[in-house]
Parts: sequence; C-alpha cells; structure tokens
Amino acid sequence: MSNSRRNGMPAYKKIQATILKRIEGGELQPGDAVESERELAKIHGVSLMTARHALTTLEREGIVQRRRGAGTFVAPPKIHFNKLMGFSELMAGRNLTARSKILMFNVVETEREVAARLALADNTRLNKVARLRLGNEEPFAMETCYFSAEEYPDLTRASLGRGSLFSMLERDYGIQLAYADEEVDATAADSTTANHLQVPRGHPLLRMRQVIYSTKGIATIYVLGLYRSDRYNLLIRRFR
Repeated sequence: MSNSRRNGMPAYKKIQATILKRIEGGELQPGDAVESERELAKIHGVSLMTARHALTTLEREGIVQRRRGAGTFVAPPKIHFNKLMGFSELMAGRNLTARSKILMFNVVETEREVAARLALADNTRLNKVARLRLGNEEPFAMETCYFSAEEYPDLTRASLGRGSLFSMLERDYGIQLAYADEEVDATAADSTTANHLQVPRGHPLLRMRQVIYSTKGIATIYVLGLYRSDRYNLLIRRFR
C-alpha cells in the first residue's frame, strides 16, 4: 500500500491529526516549534511532499505559522467571524477562557451618528461601554458598544464586567438578537489601542462597525470593534 494513504485516511491528514491532538492536549502551545517537513516525513514514513502538504494545509487554516529560515510554529489562536455570537461564545468555541476588562462606562448624549445608526433621536441618552476583550488572558480586541440608556437603564459597570451583554439583554429584557449589518475595513493602532492590545503603534487592525438587530427588526446595539488582525479571520460566503 502507498504511504500516502493508511487505514483509509490520507497520510497528510494523519500528520495533521497528530499535530492537532498535541495542540488541543496542551503539549504544543502557541509559539512552540513543530517538527520540520523532513522530520515529519521520517517520523511518519512518508514522502517529503506529503509532509509539506500537511504543513501547508495547517498553515492555510491558521493553525501553524511558517517563518522563512526559522521553521514552523504553532500560531496564536484565531477566531472566525462566521456567525453572530458574543465574545464569550466565540472564545468557548475555541476552548479559550473569556474575560472582559471595562475601560469606560458612562451615559452620553452627543453621539449623533451612533444614535442615527440606531434609528434614535440625536439627543438620545446612550449607554457607552468600552471593553478590552481577552482570551486566556491574552488581548484579542477592543470593543465600544452603544445602546439606549432609557430602554436598558439597569445595566451597570459591575454587571457588564461579570457577564455577556448578549446574555443579559436576553435574560433581563427578553431581547432576542437576530442579525447584524456590518462594515469592515482595516485601520492602524493608535498609541492607546496599541497599549491595550499589546501591539506596536501602527499595527494593522481589523475594524468592524456593527448594527445589531433584534428578532423584531429593531436596531438594538451599535458596536465599534478593533480586532487584532493576527487573531481573527473574517469568513465570507459569496453568491452569484
């Protein structure tokens, strides 16, 4: 039998499964080196081309990073934007512990553009909460959320620090969130953002503006998110 397929599984997939098992089991951590193509070929008894294919596929999936002249390393975990979920849900999907640090919580009345996006009057009082989002104590994003202070008056800095905003709106106010309209572009980290996200000033960030709607079609939350581009993938399905 060819060494390219064993027990019905292509050999390159067997190599991938072995590496993924070591990562999921904690044996390999982000930044740790993975065996070279030559070492993997020898360990698994396959051709160099098969070993190379295994690593190339893992790199394409964001599991490993290949650095010219240095080797292959376990990549930082990435979060995939392919469903409307809260940060805690996104982290749980990657077996990471989510935590939020409240950077600001106050009521504002002068955010006219935000009020317009939420289909509210210019002078509407809005809760404004800025949070640093962490996964396994590593910074992933800075998010600033706006929502009506009149409709949701009982949320506090302390309560927002303890749990998911999505969950609180659903549990305490009976709001079911359904979908979001999003604008996505790239930006560079200013000094404050760079400090919070632990990246150099000018580091590329993924910027997302979201208007999140309830199942009744009511604009409920506006979010301005700045996400570390090395920690997130934006997955898009296009139809013709």
